[in-house]
Amino acid sequence: MQLRHFFRICFAAVFAAAVSALAGAPVRSGGEITERVDVKVIPVRIEAGAPELQRLAAVAFSTHGAFRVDAGAGAAYTLRFEVAGPNAVRVRIATGNPPRVLNEQVANGRSLRNALLKAADAAVLYLTKAPGFFAGRLTFISERTGASEVYTSDLFFSEVLQLTNDRSQAVMPRWSPDGRKILYTGYFRSGFPDIYLIGTATMNREVFVSVKGTNTGARFSPDGTRVAMILSGQGNPELYVSNAQGRQIRRLTRTERQIEATPTWSPDGRRIVVASDALATGKPQLFLISAQGGAMQRIPTNISGYCAEPDWNHANPDLLAFTVASGRGFQIAVYSFKERKSRVVTRAAGDGIEPCWLNDGRHLLYTERTATSQRVHILDTVTGRSTPLSPPSMGKTYQANFVYR
Repeated sequence: MQLRHFFRICFAAVFAAAVSALAGAPVRSGGEITERVDVKVIPVRIEAGAPELQRLAAVAFSTHGAFRVDAGAGAAYTLRFEVAGPNAVRVRIATGNPPRVLNEQVANGRSLRNALLKAADAAVLYLTKAPGFFAGRLTFISERTGASEVYTSDLFFSEVLQLTNDRSQAVMPRWSPDGRKILYTGYFRSGFPDIYLIGTATMNREVFVSVKGTNTGARFSPDGTRVAMILSGQGNPELYVSNAQGRQIRRLTRTERQIEATPTWSPDGRRIVVASDALATGKPQLFLISAQGGAMQRIPTNISGYCAEPDWNHANPDLLAFTVASGRGFQIAVYSFKERKSRVVTRAAGDGIEPCWLNDGRHLLYTERTATSQRVHILDTVTGRSTPLSPPSMGKTYQANFVYR
């Protein structure tokens, strides 16, 4: 799905002209982002009793900006992974020569692969004191069948499961905090955007909200008891909040002819950031509003005339990632509430869009869109290192959302 189409869903006609101009601009060529700053990394040697475990562990640690996989004598630690049961993996962390074992743990998972990733996360936590993200789950949109459908997978696009098969547009899938439900916007029933809820255990799908007009942008609150969404049943698209069943819907914004889109919750669930044309410029900026309603306050990003797709960092509440117009395309920026400053963190070959923080508060997912492809990448916001995750075999892949469970 082209970026201009996605923004039409979110912002409707008032932003269409601006987005179309940007999305239609020539894209820049370029390669992968390399480390831009001098940051301490931990060299580790990966060992395993089975080749497939060693390969997966090496791939996982290669995506983490705090580590460097080193097969030689320069490794500070040796991480050895062994099968400990049908779906269990033991990890031993050792250092020195001869090796001295510092820590040993057994991780259980839904599969042997999942157990390996959980064991690797245990090693990350031991060595960095920050949570690992390797065993997280994704929901995303892929066009590998020729239509945009909702999928789930592990972080490295294995254990892929197709959730919809409607051959109709589907956008913006979002996990519940417990990983048991997914909200998304679909067009298959009426040709108009409605919000649907899928239970991942049963695969049952139900209409969550379907009122006249646009129904989109649904996101669970951090505690899973409420949902923020954008509805246009009473006129232009406005921000609403419901309970977790899609009832008791309350309107939060009243911006007359302006448009709101893509809400994201604060980590404590008390506030919401939303993209809005409240300044009536035809281009969105980011605004903060209480989850109970009230006046919106503009966030002084001071980086671009076009700021959209915010995602609040739940591990570090000071940081907000969002998409900005940059040059002749889009990139991902991060805003610090304390410093009241923004910085661009991607140099995507083409466009960098659709940021989603991971549970460690350091890495995020984003979509890199070129003239011929869309792929999900993982970005270390400390070093600037970007790594593609979705394989070409998945086709155009975008709007990834992450949960750790």
